Amino acid sequence: MERWMLKNVKHDIKRMAQELSCSEIIAKILVNRGITDKDRAYKFINASVEHLNNPRLMKDIEKGVLIIKNAIEKQLKILVVGDYDVDGVISTYMLYTILSRCGANVDYRIPDRVKEGYGINESIIKEAKKNSVDVIITCDNGIAAIEQVKLAKELGIIVIITDHHDIQFIEKDDGIREYVVPDADAVINPKQLDCQYPFKYLCGAGVVFKFAQILFDIMKLDNSELYKLLQFVAIATVCDVVDLIDENRIIVKNGLRLINNTNNLGLKALFEETGIYNKEITVYSLGFIIGPSINASGRLEQAIWALKLLLTNNLDEAKELAKKLHELNKERQDITNNGVEDAIHLIENSKMKNDKVLVVFMPEVHESVAGIIAGRIREKYNVPAIVLTKGKEGVKGSGRSIEEYNMFEELLKCKDLLTKFGGHPMAAGLSLEEDKISLLRDKLNKCCPLTDEDIIPKVIIDMQLPLSRITMQLAEELESLEPFGKGNTKPLFAEKKIKVYKAMVLGVNKNVLKLKLLSKDGKLIEAVYFGDIENFNETIVSKYGENEMQKMYEGIQNNIEMDFVYSININEYRGTRTVQLIITNYRVS
Repeated sequence: MERWMLKNVKHDIKRMAQELSCSEIIAKILVNRGITDKDRAYKFINASVEHLNNPRLMKDIEKGVLIIKNAIEKQLKILVVGDYDVDGVISTYMLYTILSRCGANVDYRIPDRVKEGYGINESIIKEAKKNSVDVIITCDNGIAAIEQVKLAKELGIIVIITDHHDIQFIEKDDGIREYVVPDADAVINPKQLDCQYPFKYLCGAGVVFKFAQILFDIMKLDNSELYKLLQFVAIATVCDVVDLIDENRIIVKNGLRLINNTNNLGLKALFEETGIYNKEITVYSLGFIIGPSINASGRLEQAIWALKLLLTNNLDEAKELAKKLHELNKERQDITNNGVEDAIHLIENSKMKNDKVLVVFMPEVHESVAGIIAGRIREKYNVPAIVLTKGKEGVKGSGRSIEEYNMFEELLKCKDLLTKFGGHPMAAGLSLEEDKISLLRDKLNKCCPLTDEDIIPKVIIDMQLPLSRITMQLAEELESLEPFGKGNTKPLFAEKKIKVYKAMVLGVNKNVLKLKLLSKDGKLIEAVYFGDIENFNETIVSKYGENEMQKMYEGIQNNIEMDFVYSININEYRGTRTVQLIITNYRVS
């Protein structure tokens, strides 16, 4: 069961369409995304690098750049400390490349996911001191490293933090939160309460890019070199699943152009290895092919392989590393798929299947895929899910949530049961003792604010749109709203009582349903559905019977009418472009 909900944001759509010289459909979609101002709408559609915010508005950024400039001039030893996910690897690559370009004496370090965990730690700092490092600069981590930064300062190391994660806080007995940041020489994070930077949703690589803007300016380097970095920021932005709005939209839209013409040997080798070379690289390519391949390195082995892939100037090494990453990703996919099957089996054969918050303990699962499994479980059951596994010290896990449930706040209520936790409303990481798992499960469910209505899957529709209004011109106009992703999802339309003229099952695995739909004015339009075809057929048979379904597949006149939710796509085949609908949801009329 699911609920279809039509957006109905009040605004003068007709006037906005006239101001922007666009269709009322485009104006309606922009309004649905909260864009009601003419200037904002213009910037959204055009997404030019000229519209990027002034980096000097970011707290401590000039201070940090001047420290680095001084270190370069004095040839002080600089260490970049990154993270093992895509954003961390890309951020490390960018900082190392930028500083090397400026003539810095620089090295890099990415922690081991299993042995060291997330972010800068004491062993990295002590190792840095032993190696005579003068300056540490973090990327995509460090904002919560209070004690670690304190140690570095005691050892005489200058510390600059560049990060984008939420600011850590101490909750007092009266419930008031006191936000704390490390006592570093410069703390660069737009989420600081006293930071005047207007856009708060950059990923780690986005913050590094703003740092690079000022460094290039101060070092008087060519800006054309600077903007080539946008291709890497785009990868990190998509893969870190930050909202594709405002600056992130500008970064991804312009970055994709650069990626499709990249000169980076490692990226080109990875495109070839994953079968997307000479194909258009899209948000999907980054999020579901390139990103997971980079991520697999840090999940199953060492993130250093992904970093070296981006840094290499040797074609043979690039091919070898690309192959390694692709194979690791296939291994990660197998581990994940097996883990999801095991998790579903555990849920279905226990009292958990009635829980509104699923807490699944899988001691043998690789801790690096716990979050992915939690996400897949969340998608299947549409409830918050936490997957726990045995770590080096106690039990570790990751959680993924739904919009109606703030996972971080709910875990905060259970902090007495946890040894460590952190995160945000939609995702969290946690550690606890094994004997506390049942207590955690019970407490989360006992305190759960979710109602039965909250966990009904919701389909948010931009507008009701008859098939007769769908044209190539509209499909092309919708492309101006790309790239689509979190915060700017692909527009969804719906219509009732659509006649299904014909159906065909296609694909090597017979997993694509192609439909010919008939509009009320007699217009035929093609549509495809990539979901459960067996369930689609059962739905039709339950309402119209086996005979009518058979007529549908034979292309004979039938009585079948369906309500569909769909997106509009342009299908290109042998040089011919046609409008095609992608069916996302259906029900019998």
